[in-house]
Amino acid sequence: MELKPGLSALVTGGASGIGKALCLALAQKGIFITILDFSEENGKKVAALVERENTKIHLKSEFPSAVFVRCDVTNARELAAAFKTHLETYGGLDICINSAGTGTKVLFYKDQTDGSGSWRCTIGVNLTAVIDCTRLAIQTMQAAQKPGVVINLGSASGLYPMYNDPIYSGTKGGVIMFTRSLAPLKRQGIRINVLCPEFVQTDLGEKVDSKFIEIMGGFVPMEMVIKGAFELINDETKAGSCLWITNRRGFEYWPTPTEEAKYLVHSSKRSRSSPFMASFGVQIPQSYDKIVVHTLSHKFRSATSIVHAPLRLPIKSDHVLLKVIYAGVNASDVNFSSGHYFRSSGLDPASLLPFDAGFEAVGIIAAVGDSVKNLRIGTPAALMTYGGYAEFTMVPSKHILPVERPDPEVIAMLTSGLTASIALEEAAQMDSGKVVLVTAAAGGTGQFAVQLAKLAGNTVVATCGGEEKATLLRDLGADRVIDYKAEDMKRVLKKEFPKGVNIVYESVGGDMFDLCLNALAIYGRLVVIGMISQVAGLVTYEQHGILFPSDPAWIHLYDMLAVNQRTNNILFQYQGEHGWKPLNYTGLCEKILTRSQTVAGFFLIHYSHLWQQHLDRLVHLFSLGKLKVILDPTRFLGVNSVADAVEYLHSGKSVGKVVVCIDSTYRQVAKL
Repeated sequence: MELKPGLSALVTGGASGIGKALCLALAQKGIFITILDFSEENGKKVAALVERENTKIHLKSEFPSAVFVRCDVTNARELAAAFKTHLETYGGLDICINSAGTGTKVLFYKDQTDGSGSWRCTIGVNLTAVIDCTRLAIQTMQAAQKPGVVINLGSASGLYPMYNDPIYSGTKGGVIMFTRSLAPLKRQGIRINVLCPEFVQTDLGEKVDSKFIEIMGGFVPMEMVIKGAFELINDETKAGSCLWITNRRGFEYWPTPTEEAKYLVHSSKRSRSSPFMASFGVQIPQSYDKIVVHTLSHKFRSATSIVHAPLRLPIKSDHVLLKVIYAGVNASDVNFSSGHYFRSSGLDPASLLPFDAGFEAVGIIAAVGDSVKNLRIGTPAALMTYGGYAEFTMVPSKHILPVERPDPEVIAMLTSGLTASIALEEAAQMDSGKVVLVTAAAGGTGQFAVQLAKLAGNTVVATCGGEEKATLLRDLGADRVIDYKAEDMKRVLKKEFPKGVNIVYESVGGDMFDLCLNALAIYGRLVVIGMISQVAGLVTYEQHGILFPSDPAWIHLYDMLAVNQRTNNILFQYQGEHGWKPLNYTGLCEKILTRSQTVAGFFLIHYSHLWQQHLDRLVHLFSLGKLKVILDPTRFLGVNSVADAVEYLHSGKSVGKVVVCIDSTYRQVAKL
C-alpha cells in the first residue's frame, strides 16, 4: 500500500512513545489519523502536532487531520466506539496500528493482589486489546471491501525470554503468533504484520536496566522503528510477517528460512507429486503437450500445432512449474498467433518461431526452483503470461499469483476482472455516488466493471447490443441498460443524464469514444481500456450513427489492445499486421480543457504490482456471493480442443468466459 495523502489510520497508544512517533510520521505523509490513548492531555497534544504537520504539506480536506479519542483499550465498548468514530469521520480505514502497551510492576508470583493492577492489566493491554483491535479493524476493512494494513507492536522479548518480566514477554510472544496466524487474510486484501523492535527509548524502555541496554547495543533509534513500520505497510508481499529490529543485526524477518524449515512440512524435492496433487491423482510425467505457434497467421488453427515436449527436472532456480488445470480463451489469441504483439515491441516475430501460446491459466504448483522461498508445491495458483495452453508450464516465480482453488471462475477474474478492478480504482479513481457508463458491458471485462461500480455505490449505465445481453446486465445490477440496437444512445444520455456521466469505462473506440466524451460531465474521467470497433477485419454496421462490431464475440477481452495515452488528442487504430495507424480526435484537447476532464489510457501490464491484491479481492467478493462470474457452458477438454475453443469464441455464439479444461482428471471438491 502506497502511503499517500487521503488515507486514514487509527493508532492505539498514540499519545506517547512509538505510537506518537508513528502518528507524526504518518502525518508527514498526509495521512488522516485517529489517536487512541488513555491520556487525554497527551493525546490532544499529539493531535495538534499532526494538524501542524498537515499544514506544512498544505493538506486541504473536508476531514480533520486528526481526531483524539480517550479510550481504555481493555474496555471493549470504548474500543468499539472509537472505531465507530473513526469510520464516521473518515468513511473507511486503511491502516490500523496497535501500539498501546505496558509492563508489570512486580513479578506475577510475588504479586500479593489479584493482579488486576499489574500482570492481568498487562495481558489485557498487550494481548487482549491487540486481538480486539485487530478484530475490529478486519471487520471495518471487510465491510468497506477495500484493502487495508494492520501493524501490531510486538517486541523482541516475544522472540526470546525476558526474565525480569515473563508476563510482558508472554504477551508479546502471543501477539507475534496471533499475527502470523492471520496471514491468509491477504486473500481478502487485508495484510496483518507484527513489528518487533528491541528496546526503544520510551517511558517503558527507560525502565529497563541501563547495563542490559548497553549489552544489547543501545536503544534502537525511533527512525528504524518508523522505517520498519512503513516497510510492512508498503510491501504488498508482507502478510503475517514478523520484522525483528535490532542495532546488532538491523532488519531481519523472523523466522528465517532455516528456522521455518524446522517446523514446516515440505514435500521432498525429489518427489514427483505433492499431497495436494496426489489427492487428484496428478503426477509429473516425463513429457507433456502444449500449443505452439509455428506460422504467423490470424487463423489460429493453421498457425498452431500440438507439440509433445520433454519435462526435465530440476527446474531453473527462480522458476515454478505449474500443472495447468484450466486455460482461458481470449479474442486476442489470433493477434498473438499473427505475431502482432511482438511487432508492437519492435521485434521480428518470425525470428522467434516457434513460441508458446495462451495468455492465462490456473493450476497447481508442481515443482519450485531452489531459490523460490515464498511458494510451495501443491499451492493452487494462477498466471498471466505466455504458455497457458499447455499441460505444464514453467515460468519465473514472480509471475505466479496464489489463489484459494484452481477453479475456472478464477480464469475470468484474471485479464477481464483485473482490468475492471484496477482500471476503475487507479485510472478512474472511482468512489461512490457517481454515474458510471460502461460500454460493451456484456463482454468479459464489462461484466466485472458493471458489478464493481455498483458495489461501490454508483449508478451504472451499461451499453450492449441485443435484449439477451440487456437482460444479463440488468441481472448484474445495471441501473440503466442502453440496447443500441433498439435505442438511440446519444438521445438517451442527453435526456436522462443531462448533467453528464462522471466516469466512462470505454472499450469500443471510434464513434463511441466521441459520443462518450461528449456525454462526460465536468471533472469527468474517461478510461480507455480497448478499441474493439477499430480492429481490422471486423465487419461493422452503422446503428444510429455509431459503429459497432457485428460479431458479439469481439466484445470479449481486448485489454491487450488498450493504449496508455493520457490527455492526448491521438488514439491508435489497429491496421492489419503492421501496427497502429494514428486516428485524430479533433477538438479533444479543447473539450477536456474547458470541462476539466481527464482521458486516461489503461494497459494492464503496467499495473502488475497490483494483480495479487486485486485478484484476492475479486475472489473474496465471489466467495461471498457479491460478484457473479459468467462462464460459457460449452465444454472444451484437453489441449487438442484449444483451436476449437478459439474458433468458437470468434463465432459469436459464446456467452461469458470461454474456458478450456486442460486436465479433465481434476475434480472440484468445492467451489471458492
